[in-house]
Amino acid sequence: MLGRISLKLPNQFPFPRALLSSHRAPTRRRLLQLRRLMASPTAGDAPLAAPAPAADAPPAAAAAAAAAVPDPDAEFGFQRAELGKEKLAGTVGFYERHVFLCYKGPDVWPSHLEAAESDRLPRLLAAAIRARKANLKKSIKLTICEGEDGTESSNGDVLIFPDMIRYKGLTHFDVENFVEEVLVKDTEWLPGSPEAMSGSYVFVCAHGSRDKRCGVCGPALIKSFKEEINEAGLSGQVTVSGCSHVGGHKYAGNVIIFSSGAKGEVTGHWYGYVVPDDVPVLMHQHIGQGEVVYPLWRGQMGLSEEQQKQALEEYHSTVNMTNGAKETGTDGASCNPAAAGGCCQGNGGFTCCQTGLLDEKQDKSVAAELNQKSSEMENDKESGAGSRKGCPMPTWFETWERADTYAALAVVAAAATVFVAFRVYKNLN
Repeated sequence: MLGRISLKLPNQFPFPRALLSSHRAPTRRRLLQLRRLMASPTAGDAPLAAPAPAADAPPAAAAAAAAAVPDPDAEFGFQRAELGKEKLAGTVGFYERHVFLCYKGPDVWPSHLEAAESDRLPRLLAAAIRARKANLKKSIKLTICEGEDGTESSNGDVLIFPDMIRYKGLTHFDVENFVEEVLVKDTEWLPGSPEAMSGSYVFVCAHGSRDKRCGVCGPALIKSFKEEINEAGLSGQVTVSGCSHVGGHKYAGNVIIFSSGAKGEVTGHWYGYVVPDDVPVLMHQHIGQGEVVYPLWRGQMGLSEEQQKQALEEYHSTVNMTNGAKETGTDGASCNPAAAGGCCQGNGGFTCCQTGLLDEKQDKSVAAELNQKSSEMENDKESGAGSRKGCPMPTWFETWERADTYAALAVVAAAATVFVAFRVYKNLN
């Protein structure tokens, strides 16, 4: 049995006399009171947050108190100053197969989930893949995604892209066997059977304990994707999930989309600096039409960094050629503004829009120009002048030249007919 502990403190400590009036052993309640007092600002420590202003405080004091509290969105979210400042293309390392382990959620993931002692399954799977790296059929990237028992993605499920297969219920006892059979030998894992997956899968980095930017941007983007999916009635065709660190925190929001491309093959594309307003564009253009949204594009699974940069250069070259053809009037798309593509901002911005996709996301100058052209064409139609504003009609000189050519051809044809008839008549006689 421990003896009594007397508490002797210097007189300069700012403790109330009520707590110091007795030399009895301090109870648990008294110790907690002492700790709270020692942690107070009067003991020399700064408060963790700005104190709330009193109810009768003047407006200036309330505004000052509000300004003292940092704005997470301005510091880490979509309003941060660094957003959209760096080039995106070529920021994805080369890899050929992406493995996602469904395991818990971002709110409980530690900073380095693959090395955490308390999370055995992710740690053992990461170690097994690392140990057999030299023997893998394809270079692999491992990422953790959200898992919840009793759902489509339960804890221990493994999703493999671009194979589009799912293995259910991996445990820490089966990790080495799974890696050997599926990832090294490229065969089926006998304890489980692969399930074919279909549709599109969207993964958003929401690993807040690794980087606050992903912790702020990720959940907001996941919410936007889910809302867009529900509104479009695509609940069974498009799946969105939060995932762990994918690299490039400064590019948050980071999004990876696995879906079928224009040729039907499944590819994985990375996007950065994504904001909620970009979600409808990614849904419509990338998932709906199989077209890459290059202004937000970081890279693609299976391409090297140089190949990613080259792909962006080719895209810009194509856009410049198309724009040049429009200016000279040699491109048929110039007759129809809706067929001319979109008006995407470059890497310096952080939104992307497509003509005819969302009216509220169109560039104002382009929209005004298109509206003006449409009005002029309608006025011309009403006045019987034709559609010269859209596609210029041939000039009178071009029309005269064309008629003259036709007349000359008719004369030559008539002369040839007379000559042939005369020869036939002469031979008969």
